[in-house]
Amino acid sequence: MEKPVVIMNFSGIYEKENFYKDIDYQWLDLRNIRGTNCYCDEAAQSRLKEILKGYTPYGIHFIDSGNYHYVTKLWTEKISRPFSLILFDHHTDLQPPAFGDILSCGSWVKVMLDTCPNLVRVYLIGMPEKNCYFGGQEKRKKLIWISEEEVLQEKNWKRTFLSSLTEPVYISVDKDLLSEETVKTNWDQGSITIDKLEEMLEAVLNNCSVIGMDVCGEYINKEYDRTIERKCAERYYKAHDIVNKLLLEQYLNTENALLRKFN
Repeated sequence: MEKPVVIMNFSGIYEKENFYKDIDYQWLDLRNIRGTNCYCDEAAQSRLKEILKGYTPYGIHFIDSGNYHYVTKLWTEKISRPFSLILFDHHTDLQPPAFGDILSCGSWVKVMLDTCPNLVRVYLIGMPEKNCYFGGQEKRKKLIWISEEEVLQEKNWKRTFLSSLTEPVYISVDKDLLSEETVKTNWDQGSITIDKLEEMLEAVLNNCSVIGMDVCGEYINKEYDRTIERKCAERYYKAHDIVNKLLLEQYLNTENALLRKFN
């Protein structure tokens, strides 16, 4: 039987963390696949799809740093019924592909809107208001924005958000929407606290039919980055380990988020 927790180890970062080690999990070591960092070339995408062929989208998947956020597309294209994507992120990931049709961490949401027949709409939560834009009139109906400012100002976004959801959802969390005081990522970050993120997730997990969820945003300290001391990097890893543990427990302890299949 497939395990509900999958660890996708692209960079080796999860070897420095412990949040998953006291539960039953599936480990996917993907470090030997070339062409995956930020951009996923055709050969790498074919290889990843082959590896994921035996898996369903149900459960929670930890997908390494934000450089690999495009993996959400690979998980959600396995969903065979209408669904909505709920994306917690500091970025829109709606950029046009930089090189032809290549899949990337900055374009995967746009690719999903263009190609996924079962995608009903995308809820973009946590981007700065200045970055909330529409990618064309046709896609406007599929995009619902809840800016970082709306979240922090405690506006009554939950009622509007939840009242429009009638289909099951897949949740994706990029930890770069969190403040640097909470965790450090490799991308520019927002100012949302872990308590606020857990509050938002609770609203979804307790009120929606959840197909699955993934988490990315790990901090990767490159060997050539001499500005980050080893002790500082270890502190960053520990902070991510704590946050991942909180998100994992919240997911697994929520009745509506337990592994389930929709007929």
